[in-house]
Amino acid sequence: MTQNQLVDQIHKKQSFLCIGLDVDLNKIPKHLLKEEDPIFAFNKAIIDATHHLCVAYKPNTAFYEAYGLKGWKALEKTINYLNDNHPEIFTIADAKRGDIGNTSTMYAKAFFEDLAFDSVTVAPYMGKDSVEPFLAFDDKHTIMLALTSNEGAFDFQTKTVEGRELYKQVLETSKSWKNSKNLMYVVGATKAEYLADIRQIIPDSFLLVPGVGAQGGNLQDVCKYGMNKDVGLLINSSRGIIYASNDGDFANAAAIKAKELQQEIALELNRYSGE
Repeated sequence: MTQNQLVDQIHKKQSFLCIGLDVDLNKIPKHLLKEEDPIFAFNKAIIDATHHLCVAYKPNTAFYEAYGLKGWKALEKTINYLNDNHPEIFTIADAKRGDIGNTSTMYAKAFFEDLAFDSVTVAPYMGKDSVEPFLAFDDKHTIMLALTSNEGAFDFQTKTVEGRELYKQVLETSKSWKNSKNLMYVVGATKAEYLADIRQIIPDSFLLVPGVGAQGGNLQDVCKYGMNKDVGLLINSSRGIIYASNDGDFANAAAIKAKELQQEIALELNRYSGE
């Protein structure tokens, strides 16, 4: 999927909501455990109920790897279901990969060719040759960790090195990498006050923003400081939507929560389009 196609979907659906499919068998409705593939059954129900309200889904691969081969099969079935039935949806493999060049190439093939995701998250700590293999794929996107919402983010990311915060140096350096036009960035919603500075460095890139809602992030602040001329935002919500209920009505409850967030997003889109 191209960035222009993603922008078109955002305006068509009046949404830049991304739903995280982080499936924990201890949290899904008990009746689904009787299914042949409980993880896929849960994901399919969530997708069927919410696909018209979001523009992206983001399975965190750890929640599938934890269940071994069955988990990977469920992930494969989930991405195939999305690609076959909702090709307009932007898909994100939240895998946070990043290693030396030949290893990164294999990671990229796994997620872009075998599983056919539109994008994958990567960690930039190992630098240029660990990220460029992902960037080599046409019409695929590499979503690089920039400034995360976890407590440990302050251990390294905001440290000042030679007079400038490390995350700013990472952002600036990444722009020089080959095919950097294929880069997107992860910026936590709880770091909204940093977004103005981030937009000074990467004004045109898409930002994947986790942390709205459950982690305390504020949608209005994220939009105020992070939105650009092409919207440039994907707001991720996982637990707050998919675990809205663990009863038989779980899919409908998820749709209600997704609708609430989509309506808030639509207000922000209208607010900024009118300026």
